[in-house]
Amino acid sequence: MDAKEIAQFIDHTALTAEKTEQDILKLCDEAIENKFWSVCINSAYIPLAKEKLTGTDVKICTVVGFPLGANLSSVKAFEASQAIQVGADEIDMVINVGLIKSNKWDAVRADVAEVLTACANKPLKVILETCLLTKEEIVKACEICKQLNVAFVKTSTGFSSGGATVEDVALMKQTVGDIGVKASGGVRDTATAVAMINAGATRIGASAGIAIINGLQDVNSTY
Repeated sequence: MDAKEIAQFIDHTALTAEKTEQDILKLCDEAIENKFWSVCINSAYIPLAKEKLTGTDVKICTVVGFPLGANLSSVKAFEASQAIQVGADEIDMVINVGLIKSNKWDAVRADVAEVLTACANKPLKVILETCLLTKEEIVKACEICKQLNVAFVKTSTGFSSGGATVEDVALMKQTVGDIGVKASGGVRDTATAVAMINAGATRIGASAGIAIINGLQDVNSTY
């Protein structure tokens, strides 16, 4: 796998609150130059990114219900529809962890289903926040996502107590089969990214995309 190939796994990410317009424009420039799959940004910056990325192959990914997932389902769905209306190509929603912990699985399913409907034909990734879940809860959440036929399940927001692990990525991939798995949170170097891909990740969410592809030559011999 060369740098160009691994770049297509990467959602080049900038989601922290202090990001400026110039930060987002720089993110877009980096995504264009390095041929990343997408930029992953907060929805307020979608129009800016859309203007910058028009005519390129770089997609726009945004987050809804972020980072806690505890919004009303109707709010998440509205957020998704509005983001798509202004130019989002992919939606990453945060699952309602509290509902999972309350063993309210029908409500979890309904929450994801409402956002999925709002996404229409746009890919939906469901963020599980795996660091807060048991292995059994991860499997059950993945099974629901598989049944609903979302595009991806995703490990983490990167804003909680932990990020992606190889073990969780492998478990998620084993459960969802052909559905995509996005490893996100703490993927900051090439070796970690490659380990996630080997475990079954089909997308990497990272703010360190450039460091990941720049370090690729160091791990080519072991990939």
